[in-house]
Amino acid sequence: MKLVWKPHMMKAISRAIFALFFVTMLSSGIGESRKSKIVTTSFEYNAINCRAHTASLTDFGGVGDGKTSNTKAFQAAISNLSQYGSDGGSELYVPAGKWLTGSFSLTSHFTLYLDKDAVLLASQDMSEWPTLSPLPSYGRGRDAPAGRYQSFIFGTNLTDVIITGENGTIDGQGAFWWQQFHRKKLKYTRPYLIELMYSDNIQISSLTLLNSPSWNVHPVYSSNIIVQGITIIAPVSSPNTDGINPDSCTNIRIEDCYIVSGDDCVAVKSGWDEYGIKFGWPTKQLAIRRLTCISPYSATIALGSEMSGGIQDVRAEDITAIQTESGVRIKTAVGRGGFVRDIYVKRMNLHTMKWAFKMTGDYNSHADSHYDPNALPEIKGINYRDVVAENVTIAARFEGISNDPFTGICIANVTIGLSAKAKKQPWTCADIEGMTSGVTPPPCSLLPDQGPQKISACDFPQEPLPIDSLELRKCASTVLLS
Repeated sequence: MKLVWKPHMMKAISRAIFALFFVTMLSSGIGESRKSKIVTTSFEYNAINCRAHTASLTDFGGVGDGKTSNTKAFQAAISNLSQYGSDGGSELYVPAGKWLTGSFSLTSHFTLYLDKDAVLLASQDMSEWPTLSPLPSYGRGRDAPAGRYQSFIFGTNLTDVIITGENGTIDGQGAFWWQQFHRKKLKYTRPYLIELMYSDNIQISSLTLLNSPSWNVHPVYSSNIIVQGITIIAPVSSPNTDGINPDSCTNIRIEDCYIVSGDDCVAVKSGWDEYGIKFGWPTKQLAIRRLTCISPYSATIALGSEMSGGIQDVRAEDITAIQTESGVRIKTAVGRGGFVRDIYVKRMNLHTMKWAFKMTGDYNSHADSHYDPNALPEIKGINYRDVVAENVTIAARFEGISNDPFTGICIANVTIGLSAKAKKQPWTCADIEGMTSGVTPPPCSLLPDQGPQKISACDFPQEPLPIDSLELRKCASTVLLS
């Protein structure tokens, strides 16, 4: 019988041959090459909130070669993930690599997580930096009157925002900006590395911040903020590279941070002259714990000079400073108005300092010529205790304002070891009022020793700050990397 090949028979045989060929390729491993490009990674971290949805920057076209701009990838990723704000929130995972990007803005109920080998590189293309109006409590930009560049990582009117990682790195590549600043070629104020405005429930943790163009971390007009486990490094000669600057904020906790910078390691602020007075938003209920600072030309903790909205209830403890200009510095001036009161500092270790303490009313840097010369600041209730310092040039410089003395200064159980080149007069005091107990070398006559029975007079308040009730939880996530 002669076999006749009909069209439908030929199609069936062709399909069988193709199927056999495909199965053979799979068994030989050729089909696995595509699978091998898809992997998952898991990570854990502590956070104020965990997230229900996770994506990688590479899902949105991110390229971590250190050369390709990822500004659009970050914008697209955050825009897409914002849809989950009411559905358990979302997190964006930045994998290992060097991710060049311009400024980008965050969203609510969102976590930005950096892998331990991830580096965000700030773009030096000025077109990738939007500009903003001056902060209303400042009235003008700090570098130039016209306003300011948006910070590298920015957000406004947000709630529940986390920036964290496995000690991943954010590199502001600030040398470009420092050169522009020194050459007076900036039309706008330099960007900060991280700034969140008008926001609530913020966590910034477990990151390394390098070479910020200006201030590193700037929460402003915000509340319920945790900054924890941050390493900040910039050249000690870099201009205005403050570490952490809470500004007109309430309920803040700064813990376990290591800072080397060209300016104050922590600077507490609340607005500038008449603009800050009008805005009237103080910084209050701030805890600073286990801070290590190196800043040869500035302070470990500074209060002011922009303090026109007021600063109240600051509690700092377990502070270490090495080769830093001053331990605690209060900066203000005629025209500032506002107040700095109820400040408590204990357990400081200071090594190689110009001043252990400095508090002056002559910081005459003003926003403009329209400040009110009758706006005098109130400096009251400043408490330092349990301080050990060595190799110090000047124990303290306390100079209030004529007819506006700084009052309620309390210093107890403080030993300051002077350097070989120390000034003959270790204390400078004018227009101040207060007391001491157990202080070496003996302080000035305006701070009389009240004896050992008063050594507890400078102690912390007993009641905890509200921020201490905000606890972190363990979060675990898995992300698909393609």
